[in-house]
Amino acid sequence: MERKNNWKGWLYLAPALILITLFTIFPIINTFVISFLKEYRYATGANEGFTFDNYGIVLGITERIPGMPESKMTEFIRYALPNTLLITFVTVPLSILVSLGIAIGLNRIKAVRSFFQTVFFLPYVTNTIAVGMVFALIFDNTGIFNNFFGLGNLNWMNVGTTWGKAMFVTCLYVIWTGLPFKILVFSSGLQNVDQQYYDAARIDATPKWKTDLKIVLPLISPQILYVSVTSFISGFKEYNAIIGLFNRSYTTNGNAHDLYTVVYYIYDQIQGSGSNRHLEYAAAGAVILFLIIFAFTLLQMWVSKKRVHY
Repeated sequence: MERKNNWKGWLYLAPALILITLFTIFPIINTFVISFLKEYRYATGANEGFTFDNYGIVLGITERIPGMPESKMTEFIRYALPNTLLITFVTVPLSILVSLGIAIGLNRIKAVRSFFQTVFFLPYVTNTIAVGMVFALIFDNTGIFNNFFGLGNLNWMNVGTTWGKAMFVTCLYVIWTGLPFKILVFSSGLQNVDQQYYDAARIDATPKWKTDLKIVLPLISPQILYVSVTSFISGFKEYNAIIGLFNRSYTTNGNAHDLYTVVYYIYDQIQGSGSNRHLEYAAAGAVILFLIIFAFTLLQMWVSKKRVHY
């Protein structure tokens, strides 16, 4: 009887499986294949054969034109990867700590908890470009930030600013836009913590900070792991922040790519025209990013075996 009903299950799953195959599995496999094709032309599928040079070119090791050292591409290894790593390892830990603190605070204010949860969730459903425009006003030369801190006419975001100032604004933007989802997940986890744990801690006169550290955090460690993994994946894929804030990949030098991220680099290689369009380089960059994310996710899962309590 069970075998007879199996076909019904596969039939119900078929639409989802077909869509996943067409729009997820096939593109991933195709990207891996394209990353090893020399001079790949998307319109016709023509190429000049199998090669490992695409990875060497993306990483700035191999010359695009043999015998010409100046033809090496350094945008990925010099700008895109360092910027992506910086944004990820600065914004993710800070956003997790801030959102966790806010969620714990909201959990204690039961009377207006729902109202504040709605307020904190608003950035999650707000258009990225709109948020970027608001940040542009806040960090304008005569904006609120400069006036509040008495910084005069300091240039944070306009053409001519420095890399450090631009990256500071970018990190604030990424942290702020990432808070709502994390707060929502942590709040749901905190609401599932049994009240008896708080009562037992109160009877033992345990300070609130120690209750949060020794009892609450271990109990919501699965949510912390989930948020950590998804946040690092999002951080490595950061692109919207640069577009939303600056709509460009440079600061002081219009010809530089000093605000590049890995995904920005990939899009640039895809969107080029004629001889400037290199889908094989974009594919190689995407595969490198995939391997970095995959390795870091495995590391997090390995660490979680001893740290996460289900």
